[in-house]
Amino acid sequence: MAYTTVNGTALHYEDLGAGRPLVFLHGWGTSGRVWDAQAADLMADHRVITLDWRGCGRSERPADGYTISGLTGDVLRFVDALGLDRPVLIGSSIAGAFLVEAALAAPDRLGAIIPVDAGIHHFSGLRDAMDKLLADLRADRAGTLADFVPHWYRPGASTAMIDWTVRQLLDSTFRIDRLVVDQAGYDPRDRMASLLVPTHFLHGELDTEVPLSVPRELAALIPGARLTVIEGAGHMSQQDQADRFTAALRAALADLP
Repeated sequence: MAYTTVNGTALHYEDLGAGRPLVFLHGWGTSGRVWDAQAADLMADHRVITLDWRGCGRSERPADGYTISGLTGDVLRFVDALGLDRPVLIGSSIAGAFLVEAALAAPDRLGAIIPVDAGIHHFSGLRDAMDKLLADLRADRAGTLADFVPHWYRPGASTAMIDWTVRQLLDSTFRIDRLVVDQAGYDPRDRMASLLVPTHFLHGELDTEVPLSVPRELAALIPGARLTVIEGAGHMSQQDQADRFTAALRAALADLP
């Protein structure tokens, strides 16, 4: 197992293969393991790096840093710590916000960003719903996650896969809930015209957490951005339709400058 210390926190990562560096970032409370299918395929001709961000997976669980700004800082420091030359950042769900902020802050250090099923600004108008989620998590974390997580997947998805996702969330620190608060006030749309890093959205056709209207709107705001829809996939499209997703990701990578 590999670790590097970033902003005072030991972060766990897997580093596989050789070639153009791809850094995979998981969504809220899960881990780099959500990218297992993609890592197994892409490591044949890319350098595949899956990162557990602070508080999740096998990384350390400090008391602070659980904001979009804080996690973005971790990602950029991680890129520097590994000496990566203009990597492609690929981020699921809330990690899409980390990608956007990293691209705005350090465009010369990144090769491209690929947000996956990313809500970005979607939750900024849902303060009441976010407050209710926080209250439910505090009252019954296990029960709330058991009810919440199945909606991340398409109908008929594997029960074992859903249960594994719930376990990852329960194993992460409750401090990640600070991101729910942060996301409820996050809306970068007025800055999208200045995002000049090549951007390609991948989004599940059946995503009920983040509707397709979100990446469509953002792709129209970002110069040159593109969108690929993953047929038959929900919010966790990289797991929900792994083969289709990996093929779409390969096509997106091939299309990058």
